[in-house]
Amino acid sequence: MEWFEQAQAAEQHQDWDAAIALVGAHGECYSTDPYRHNSHLWHMDLLARAERLPELAERALTDVHARRRLNKSLRERGMEAELRNRAKDGDRGALYVLVRLLCETSRTQEAHRAVQDLGPDNQYAHQVVARFRSPSSPPATPSAK
Repeated sequence: MEWFEQAQAAEQHQDWDAAIALVGAHGECYSTDPYRHNSHLWHMDLLARAERLPELAERALTDVHARRRLNKSLRERGMEAELRNRAKDGDRGALYVLVRLLCETSRTQEAHRAVQDLGPDNQYAHQVVARFRSPSSPPATPSAK
């Protein structure tokens, strides 16, 4: 049996330690080998599914794939405060995920305040909010600080 078949079997049985060890040994971020790169993405997904958020957060400091998967995982778990903290620490991806989450749950005003507080000059974040605003709402514009 090949390593990836062993990893798939471990994943199916939710034997996260085995699956993570097998896949992690074969993954490489931004590898020119697509199998190694895909294994890296699989590894990040396994960490999230195993709820190893601290490990994923540590990797997120230097790995964009870990950062994206962590932010997605935080959103899936409804961990708005953690997304807000990550955005406050400069993670623009966390800001965008937070803003979309707030807007998609009919909290556009709260999303606008989050952008004002966490990224007042971030035009993309303002655009995300603007796409969700109703025609009767005032436009989202950056305020001077």
